[in-house]
Amino acid sequence: MATRVVEYAVQRLLMSPPPLDRARTPAELSEMVGRTITEAGLGGDEVLRLFTDVLAPATISVDHPEYLSFVPAAPTVASIMFDLVVSASSIYGGSWLEGAGAVYAENQALRWLADLAGLPVGTGGVFVSGGTAGNLSALIAARHNWRVLGDGRHDRTRGLVLTSAGAHSSIAQSARAMDADVLIAESDESGRMHGTSLWRLLDGLSDEDRARVFAIVATGGTTNAGVIDDLSGSADAAASLGVWFHVDGAYGAAALCAPSVRDHFVGIERCDSFIVDPHKWLFAPFDSCALLYRDPELGRVAHTQHAEYLDALHIGDEGEWNPSDYAHHLTRRARGLPFWFSLAVHGSDAYTAAIETTLDTTRRTAQLIQDSDHLELLMQPELSVVLLRRRGWTPEQYQDWSDEQLRLGNAFVVPTSWHGERVLRFCFINPLTTIEQVDGLLDSMR
Repeated sequence: MATRVVEYAVQRLLMSPPPLDRARTPAELSEMVGRTITEAGLGGDEVLRLFTDVLAPATISVDHPEYLSFVPAAPTVASIMFDLVVSASSIYGGSWLEGAGAVYAENQALRWLADLAGLPVGTGGVFVSGGTAGNLSALIAARHNWRVLGDGRHDRTRGLVLTSAGAHSSIAQSARAMDADVLIAESDESGRMHGTSLWRLLDGLSDEDRARVFAIVATGGTTNAGVIDDLSGSADAAASLGVWFHVDGAYGAAALCAPSVRDHFVGIERCDSFIVDPHKWLFAPFDSCALLYRDPELGRVAHTQHAEYLDALHIGDEGEWNPSDYAHHLTRRARGLPFWFSLAVHGSDAYTAAIETTLDTTRRTAQLIQDSDHLELLMQPELSVVLLRRRGWTPEQYQDWSDEQLRLGNAFVVPTSWHGERVLRFCFINPLTTIEQVDGLLDSMR
């Protein structure tokens, strides 16, 4: 069975491109698969057959070069194969005592990301499951630090986070989980938050509410439009108020390694924490988010869990690093290893080249739209997201076109909303996406 599973994995990797596939209804899957959990078991051959023949084709391939919805993924072969190794090795990645070698490797990948952002020696963190977990963990550390600095004044105060209208939904979700409030600073027409809008928001707050602010969150590449907030202005506001500055770069911060757009991130080097998801634009498999703290000790004191049976994890030589101390988790898969392996195999220059390739495809797509007579570019792309309007289409026509492209197995492109209007959004992550494929999609909207 192990051999057959590995053979399936290799065959899937050799598909170029993989089939796009599509979802099935619950009723269809019930009829096609039926009951799989039985008293006697179905046996490895039959269960693998059901997965290969029915369940896998009912799952859209996010690494298909014309999967342009949401934020796709394009894991390297090296990262996928090493993901198999991580699973087969039964590695526990929560502590140095049990996973020193894995943690050492993960920390080298984290250091590379910290260097891209211009963060100082001593920066550190952990790989968590995704951007939501990363943002929540960073904000927990921010609030803990605010309360410590308050010396008891804020221990029973409901905290307040300032962010932009383009912030990821996980910021509001994190605040709900923490029983905190969120205030939204005005953004410009592109969805970018400027330092001036933060100051206007702050000037309108009462002294009581200003004292409740424990973090300012800027976005390093909004999910819907790929726009980078004014990071320097946000950092100035946070510094003046004396609060934590967090940058959510889950999607966009991968572009830190692309010289053509690196200057758009000026100010990120001043953050207290930031996140970036390797499973998005850094060619790793799901699930992986890098969370980095300028001062990891602030993350550690906020998150370390204490129990008698955990005492052994904190008795050792200086320099040992327990990943479970830096986020709201204890048990942890060594989910940063596939990214580390691929980065070590290919080298950082290959990552720069791959991201620049997707940025070039984005810019060429924008030009094709501008040159067309039936499409309209809504804004010049800053990263790898393109928003476009098909002149004359109703919301129903956008959805019909999207459904038809998926039904035919051509592409997966779902509509989005921009200033209340239904439009289309392309997100380029995969360096194997060609401009010819994009041109065909644009032509199909005539």
